[in-house]
Amino acid sequence: MTLILAVAAGAIIGLSLGALGGGGSILAVPVLVYVLDQSASQATTGSLVVVGVTSLIGAITAHRAGNVLFGRGLVFGLVATGGAVLGAAASSRVSEDVLLGAFAALLLLVGGALAWRQLRHGWGNDARHAARPTLDDPIITFSPTFACQCPRALKVLVTATVVGALTGFLGVGGGFLVVPALLLALAIPMEFAAGTSLVVITITSAAALAVRAGSDAQPDWTAVAVLTAASATAAVVGARLVDRVDPSRLQGAFTTLLLGVAVYTAAQALPALA
Repeated sequence: MTLILAVAAGAIIGLSLGALGGGGSILAVPVLVYVLDQSASQATTGSLVVVGVTSLIGAITAHRAGNVLFGRGLVFGLVATGGAVLGAAASSRVSEDVLLGAFAALLLLVGGALAWRQLRHGWGNDARHAARPTLDDPIITFSPTFACQCPRALKVLVTATVVGALTGFLGVGGGFLVVPALLLALAIPMEFAAGTSLVVITITSAAALAVRAGSDAQPDWTAVAVLTAASATAAVVGARLVDRVDPSRLQGAFTTLLLGVAVYTAAQALPALA
């Protein structure tokens, strides 16, 4: 029964990552802790495997469909690795209760933000029609003369570092931050943002996992493998749904699920900090 629940949860994670470019990875840690009986440290390490492999496969599928701007995703991801390394190192210095408490707070924050956006605009309307620069508007140029759009460059630096730190510390992909950042800071249209964000998540997850590789908190790799296989398979399906399903409907269903998981995780984790 436990493995069946893991497969179902992995499918939801993969669909969200493939179709929306993020969000689903934030469910990996609660699934590993409350369904597969891993500790917080084990779960945040195992989650990086689930998120990284799923994002890689989703990125390949999205690239084949022409929905990835690889160069911009690579730049953002490389900038984010600094935060990922720092976050992964910091996670080993805090207690299990603090780690789960921080994760519960993040779940509530992200769930509330997604719900608010859904109520006001809807994912599709808000993301697709927001004013933004064109793809031919680079942040830094060296020819014929040097030019820098420094406010945008700073926004990329700060956002990428925060995304990387969350990935390293909590084992999440950070796609809920990457997609808006790609839309607004790197001028990537929504039809490319979801696929491009998977490139970023793959890079940051790999960097964080490399830092954690030598730690004592090693998860049950069999359970992680089952969750990863289900998630990766669903990511392929999700990436193909981008052009066929209204993203606002997918986002609405996912937001409802995320809020439920957020309330449950907070109820389990926060009393331990009191």
